[in-house]
Amino acid sequence: MIKFIAAALWIVAVTLGSVFYSFQAAANLPATEEQMPLLGGLDYVKTDVISVPLLKGERVHGYFLTRLVYTVEPKEVGKLSVPMASLLVDQVYSYLYGNPQIDFTEYEKLDLDGFRNGIRDAINARVGSKLIHEVMVEQIDFLTPDDVRDNAVRQRESAAAAAEAEAAKPAEAGPAKAH
Repeated sequence: MIKFIAAALWIVAVTLGSVFYSFQAAANLPATEEQMPLLGGLDYVKTDVISVPLLKGERVHGYFLTRLVYTVEPKEVGKLSVPMASLLVDQVYSYLYGNPQIDFTEYEKLDLDGFRNGIRDAINARVGSKLIHEVMVEQIDFLTPDDVRDNAVRQRESAAAAAEAEAAKPAEAGPAKAH
């Protein structure tokens, strides 16, 4: 019985020692370049919804809507002389208008990785340093002019229905007068 207890204590001690050693060894490893964007030390910049009208000829063929999240070096952001949000929105517009081969109407041909990497590389080239590490898509939509028109009609109809319902409510009676 004592042998079993001693063996169990030995196994527990060896297990705890190996776990402790592995955590210590992992903490002392330098992070590789590929791991850096997912680790601490970077700031996350979340954009508002960016709406870009897509023009072909003289017609609007739709509206590209996106909300992006960028991982950036805080030290590099401090060096910028323009607001970060303005730079990001301008670069999304420039990238979309500069790459007419991007067609959001054909979802099966959409290269999302190419879009994210293209935005990142374009911003880094414009700034002249590795400002942006990763671009993550939080939301991406494409609305045709018909979609926008239908949505506007639905909003007007629901507002009109709400106004009619409000007008149809009987006026609440005030307190009765005592005689």
